[in-house]
Amino acid sequence: MTIQIGRGKAARRAYGIDEIALVPGARTIDPAITDTAWGLGDLRLEIPIIASAMDGVVDVTTAGRLSQLGALGVLNLEGIQTRYADPQPILDKIASVGNEDFVPLMQQLYSEPIQPELIRQRIQEIRSLGGIAAVSATPARALQFGRLAAEAGAHLFFVQATVVSTDYLGAPDLPTLDLAQFCQDMPIPVVLGNCVTYDVTHKLMAAGAAAVLVGIGPGAACTSRGVLGVGVPQATAVADCAAARDDYFQETGRYVPVIADGGLVTGGDICKCIACGADAVMIGSPLARAQEAPGRGYHWGMATPSPVLPRGTRIRVGTTGTLEQILRGPAQLDDGTHNLLGALKTSMGTLGARTLREMQQVEVVIAPSLLTEGKVYQKAQRLGMGK
Repeated sequence: MTIQIGRGKAARRAYGIDEIALVPGARTIDPAITDTAWGLGDLRLEIPIIASAMDGVVDVTTAGRLSQLGALGVLNLEGIQTRYADPQPILDKIASVGNEDFVPLMQQLYSEPIQPELIRQRIQEIRSLGGIAAVSATPARALQFGRLAAEAGAHLFFVQATVVSTDYLGAPDLPTLDLAQFCQDMPIPVVLGNCVTYDVTHKLMAAGAAAVLVGIGPGAACTSRGVLGVGVPQATAVADCAAARDDYFQETGRYVPVIADGGLVTGGDICKCIACGADAVMIGSPLARAQEAPGRGYHWGMATPSPVLPRGTRIRVGTTGTLEQILRGPAQLDDGTHNLLGALKTSMGTLGARTLREMQQVEVVIAPSLLTEGKVYQKAQRLGMGK
């Protein structure tokens, strides 16, 4: 539905994850027989959850552990892990500084040059743990580090920025990344993002993306929507991009997964994103709360250290359990932030969806009161959904 904002400007209504609900169908099935597996490149993964390429979420150890648990972690090639041979004192310093001094400290710490030898070392360390070596860089660094990462043994390469598009007008004195050529030249699958529209998703798939990341600004530590005024609420963004995926598959016979990236905290959030069409999700803050996470109970955005326009902050998320408890249970909390796989399988069973493809077809309704209806006591006592 088009809404007139004023003369000469119309807008389409967009919906966030908190504004929708999933409707049970005519059947239910045992959660134990639901299949949550999905594919990315040549990989087959049991859990459709990827840990964000953020320094407070993924390091070598967590990347290896996530692989063991059936999920995937992505290492940031422009972060602390590739700038410092021993990142532990740096992470301690980030966790100890006050809020007012945080951004200047980050700008200072991230001014240390990236060391190519550390890129090789981190990838080899992940592989030595039996983990899937997935790494991420911005478009500006992809040309510099893409081939290096592949030669070091990376399984997947993520090209990530606030907005990634095949149509890019760069400065005349700087090299411009040709995404189609990059995907063609790389010997490993390349995941591209982020985007929020049908047209860009279709173009990224046509450029050779192995998967497309969807989401601009919804992340817990991201301030891009406030700083830039840019973004589309996740329910609408995922549905639009999933439509592009389906059309591209009909046209070419090549299925390219859509990954909802950002703004997802609970199992219910993940279920709703998949129901909107996502094949998997990328999350940061829920996994930053793990005992194994490198952030010491803190989570910060990838664009926080920008020397000219920081677009992220540091939030205190605390530590609530192990990676296994958060992903596979058993849950120790009642707010939906533990046993995310169990929540997905139970939701699929309740909705009668045996596979993720069937989950993408369930009925969705607009429900702005979904999280508040009947929850007076929880809200007043700050329990469960009222926390």
